[in-house]
Amino acid sequence: MVLDSTTLHSSIEDPVLDRLSFLNEITFRYPDAVSFAPGQPYDGFFEVEDVHACLRRYAKYLEDSGAGPAQVRAAFHRYAPAAGQIRELIAHSLRQEEGFEVAPESIVVTVGAQEAMFLVLRTLFATPEDVLLLVTPCYAGIIGAARLLDVTVAAVPERDGRLVVADLERAVRAQRAAGRRPRAVYVVPDHANPTGSTLDLATRVELLELARRCGLLVLEDSPYRLSGPGPRPAMLKALDGSRCVVQLGTFSKTVFPGARVGYVVADQEVRDGRGRIRPLARDLARVKSMVTVNTSSLGQAVVAGALLGVDGRLSVLNAGAAEHYRRAMAATLAELERWLPPGRRRELGVGWNRPGGGFFLTLRTGFRTGTAALERSAREFGVLWTPMEFFHPFGGGERDIRLSISSLTPGQVVEGVERLVRFVEASSGGRAAAGPVPGTESDAS
Repeated sequence: MVLDSTTLHSSIEDPVLDRLSFLNEITFRYPDAVSFAPGQPYDGFFEVEDVHACLRRYAKYLEDSGAGPAQVRAAFHRYAPAAGQIRELIAHSLRQEEGFEVAPESIVVTVGAQEAMFLVLRTLFATPEDVLLLVTPCYAGIIGAARLLDVTVAAVPERDGRLVVADLERAVRAQRAAGRRPRAVYVVPDHANPTGSTLDLATRVELLELARRCGLLVLEDSPYRLSGPGPRPAMLKALDGSRCVVQLGTFSKTVFPGARVGYVVADQEVRDGRGRIRPLARDLARVKSMVTVNTSSLGQAVVAGALLGVDGRLSVLNAGAAEHYRRAMAATLAELERWLPPGRRRELGVGWNRPGGGFFLTLRTGFRTGTAALERSAREFGVLWTPMEFFHPFGGGERDIRLSISSLTPGQVVEGVERLVRFVEASSGGRAAAGPVPGTESDAS
């Protein structure tokens, strides 16, 4: 049987679905290239024995809580409840780390944050008139999830690398004037993927006030929150007095990626046609039961053991990694400055932002930075990166590059920046970039 592609869901032909696989494929073809492409944690902090220690710690916790041998065995080997079996520990961690209270019943444990996005979008977006606002550039996974689920999206471009809440308000009004319903806005407030930017406290408060006035939900994605040093602005969910924030979380960047455990905090109330109230999290769990059934019991057990080992304070567990990312970011910025001083940057039309931590920064160039340029960069210069156009749903970022520093050693940073600069100089030809170069002041993170 040969299927006609026009009979398949239209998203299958969407280029967004090929982007991550393209990066994986080109990384495989050029194994000796220094890669600024993957947005993954540095794996030097993960040890196999840590997994065993976490499992033993969780087993002891269950035993100390009164579970018998059969119950402990079931917690590791059987299907977990659809909503998850470690919700109490996640709620405790949020209390310890972020200082806000959430009922365990308002949490759903997911297969990474990506599943959390699917559950939330499938539950909240009912008609083509329901619109998801995306602060762009934004994580490609939310673009792909929306496309697969036929969710209508509208872009709210950052201005000078920042979310301007007034621009978001104008977008809400424009959508309503067109007869559509802005349902939610997706944001990554801390060390965002792909730009590395962080929302300051004043912008967070202003965003929540707009959401309250407009009846807009805020989907707060927070995977990189603990990947930077020093004090952090309060999480949006911690400031959420109106229950307008749905928080998406993951342990992939803190415990380890292979556990594939995330969560969603959805403490909003849903009123049915008969006036009865139920938690939104219950609806998400019902959707999950038809998607992945449950999140791996073993994965949850590992995460639980990790949380128990630090009394829920993931910043303690992640302190060494956060310092690694800080040093890697500082080294990358210093090497860029060394190879491309101000005069040379002006000649080439090149600039970059300066995040205070996290995985990512943005490089503006004077040439087209799509997949053909990436292929040439890998083949001729031995360096990989990600085209920023991957993170724009309706075009944009054609001259920009995302650099991820998270998985590189100090030696790879030095070698990688040298290769990258040689590629940029060879591709620029001394031409000035079209449009403004991103701000070079320090990011307020």
